[in-house]
Amino acid sequence: MENGGPSRTALATAYARAYHQIADRPQIFTDPLAVRLLGVTAEELTKLATPTTDHLGAGAIDQPRRLFFAARARFAEDAVAAAIADGVRQVVILGAGLDTFAYRNPRPDLRVFEVDHPATQAWKRERLASAGIDRPETLTFVPVDFETQPLATGLESAGFKRTDPAVFVWLGVVFYLTANAAHATLEYIAGQAQPVEVVFDYLQPAATDEDRAHQRARADRLAGAGEPLFSYFTTDDIAAQLHALGFTGIEDHSAPDLIAGYLHGSAGFEGEPPRALRASRILHASR
Repeated sequence: MENGGPSRTALATAYARAYHQIADRPQIFTDPLAVRLLGVTAEELTKLATPTTDHLGAGAIDQPRRLFFAARARFAEDAVAAAIADGVRQVVILGAGLDTFAYRNPRPDLRVFEVDHPATQAWKRERLASAGIDRPETLTFVPVDFETQPLATGLESAGFKRTDPAVFVWLGVVFYLTANAAHATLEYIAGQAQPVEVVFDYLQPAATDEDRAHQRARADRLAGAGEPLFSYFTTDDIAAQLHALGFTGIEDHSAPDLIAGYLHGSAGFEGEPPRALRASRILHASR
């Protein structure tokens, strides 16, 4: 994390999501604000998405990775839409980066809380102003430095209601946390008034020597950019943690399967592909 702007990974994800809007047909995920928020033209974005060693362009040029970023966003927003239909009126976006859901939210009764590092949020506010994107009254910024501040304190001081149901969207974050920190966040989410849901993605440990070599190379690149990877989970381990916390509904997809569910096609990944998961905790009427 740089003190004067967003994390490199948050910016790379934003470029990939923006490039998806102009490069991929059919689209998995439609975001009319993605390009505007970055402050680049379609031509500049296309030029960036060419073979390069630059970390920012990597997510845009790598089609499987770009499609996964689009698919996990669609997966999360589909979960949010279903929760809204069931009466949930709080959405928490953890590690929001340059996410634009809050600015596309059509419901005046849905509160959206964007939680992120203060430097990323300050830069995002500048970009929103430059792009002429209004901050809706339904949005609350929650600046939290996870190294020094607890999530609970930041959210509750911002008006988040712990006693009301909520959906938590937590994309592109878990693998940058230690296993203990990730579990602590899941534990906090599990303590929310029910029904509560969380959508997040995670990385699995590599299973072969070839995949381990690819995983190490990517981890080294990210560490060189100042954002090292810390945690990997097997599907059995993450399911066990969620069940122990009281989550009963778990929907877990590999990246190729998630993409195929939207495009009816396949996407090839080098190494062990990431996974996206939706977990719910519902208080049954019989209790």
